[in-house]
Amino acid sequence: MNTEKTVAVLFAREDSYYKTLDACDVYDKTRDALTFTGKAPIVAHPPCRGWGRLRKQAKAPELEKCLAFWAVMKVRENGGVLEHPAQSSLFKQMALPRPGMGPDIYGGFTISLPQFWFGHRAEKPTWFYICGIDRQSVPEIPILLGRAPRVITRKKGLLSGMPGYRKEVTIAEREETPAALAKWLVELARRTQSREAVA
Repeated sequence: MNTEKTVAVLFAREDSYYKTLDACDVYDKTRDALTFTGKAPIVAHPPCRGWGRLRKQAKAPELEKCLAFWAVMKVRENGGVLEHPAQSSLFKQMALPRPGMGPDIYGGFTISLPQFWFGHRAEKPTWFYICGIDRQSVPEIPILLGRAPRVITRKKGLLSGMPGYRKEVTIAEREETPAALAKWLVELARRTQSREAVA
């Protein structure tokens, strides 16, 4: 019998690694995350194209951007973690604490980690907004020295053979969560408590 605390994974890819993990209730494109009404801790990956550095070119619909607001509310209510690209404008829009800042009124704080440390082929700097746990209880973070072999987006004008040139990752790799990061996020979420439990 599995006694692990169930974690709700919201806005996962259809081919997500989370689906292979025990006690994960995964919501992807075919299973609308907005139908989630439970009390399980959250791992949220709301769409980021409307919030990232290239948001003007992405032309994300406003309704899609609203999914991130909803995900923040669920993380605050249930405990858990929201993942978004470093420098995401969502953090300014919702007054979420930036990395290094003290907790917000919900006890939430943000840490910055490169997904490369968890096996991504690109550096992929990412911010993680966490609620329902203190910093000392966050699972151990791996550190991987060296340079990522690939990039998410190549600098303009940097061509093959030039110093600093690295190939871009595939479109799928831009969105995928590395297996080690998925496991770490699920473990982090399992350690959190809901706002009701903390009150």
